[in-house]
Amino acid sequence: MEFYKYQGTGNDFILFDNRNGGFDRSRIDLVAKLCDRRFGIGADGLMLLQNKEGFDFEMIYYNSDGNESSMCGNGGRCIVAFASFLGLVKDEANFIATDGPHVARLTEGLVNLKMNDVGSIEKNAEFSFLDTGSPHYVKYVENVQGMDVNKEGALIRNNERFKAEGTNVNFIENTDDALFVRTFERGVEGETYSCGTGVTAAALVNAMNNKNHSQGVCKIKTLGGNLTVRYQQNETNNFSNIWLEGPATFVFKGNVEL
Repeated sequence: MEFYKYQGTGNDFILFDNRNGGFDRSRIDLVAKLCDRRFGIGADGLMLLQNKEGFDFEMIYYNSDGNESSMCGNGGRCIVAFASFLGLVKDEANFIATDGPHVARLTEGLVNLKMNDVGSIEKNAEFSFLDTGSPHYVKYVENVQGMDVNKEGALIRNNERFKAEGTNVNFIENTDDALFVRTFERGVEGETYSCGTGVTAAALVNAMNNKNHSQGVCKIKTLGGNLTVRYQQNETNNFSNIWLEGPATFVFKGNVEL
């Protein structure tokens, strides 16, 4: 079966055009094998593009551990670029994912993905917690560049509160020109170069704390590149009209025996 590899700011994915149903969705072991960076193709996740009545396509997303998972923002942007390559969409896409319908726009090599509204953010002394399609723990730190994200992220992801369901863990720091975000992702069980729902969560927490945002725009720096999050914020810190913008790039294609 033919596969395609895409990446969005270093967050990389294997994609299959599964409109004919050729990929067996029950094969968790196969997904994990294909995502393995030593014995497979290698990726942070795997996606199936499928037919769905009333939409341009359906997005099915798996973490690299093989389990079907919640929404992936960079994955959503990459599958829109893939759908454009397949000729299913042109300038705008209307698709459905596990967290509901999404709209995306393609302009000059960038994919701008509309995220779901966020109605509540839990704010604690040490961290904030919210759901942007996936659950996210967000914590301000000093010298995020020098952190051991795999070690510190694993401790939080596996603590008493989060161990059962898991959470993504984001460490953030405001710099002169952007919000620097590093993310430990559940399902990958390690740091990724970028996380779309994670940087969205970080931008909203930053806005809630009135830091480094201007007129509903937050510039994001990740290990894999730069993203932009735009949003509307009301007085009670509810957020709507949230858009995640950045590149989504074809890497290579090949064939694999399933």
